[in-house]
Amino acid sequence: MAGEPQADCLFCKIVAGEVPATVVRETETTVAFRDINPQAPTHVLVIPKAHYPDAVTLAGEAPQLAAQVLTAAGEVAEAENIVASETGPGTGYRVVFNTGPGAGQTVFHVHAHVLGGRGFNWPPG
Repeated sequence: MAGEPQADCLFCKIVAGEVPATVVRETETTVAFRDINPQAPTHVLVIPKAHYPDAVTLAGEAPQLAAQVLTAAGEVAEAENIVASETGPGTGYRVVFNTGPGAGQTVFHVHAHVLGGRGFNWPPG
């Protein structure tokens, strides 16, 4: 059931403290931790503590929580100094939600990838 912890979910286990992660930010409703297979100098995953399989389900069933995930992503970018600024070191960042195995989603607990610290081409992939 959406919102409820899933026994076989890696990210639910991270939320429960059963699996270690390098946590960089935590709120009452979200956890942000470093990706174990980074694709950029900064690669942090932001997840809701509640289990939702993908971004569309999260937005449809818990829009306030979806907003909190995006807010946390911005706070991570700020803390990681990747926010674009005329006076700061950041050049910008990307927030990505992969949805489905064909798009690269391997853990079916919604997560935002916060990527930065290098240039990104468009279109991606």
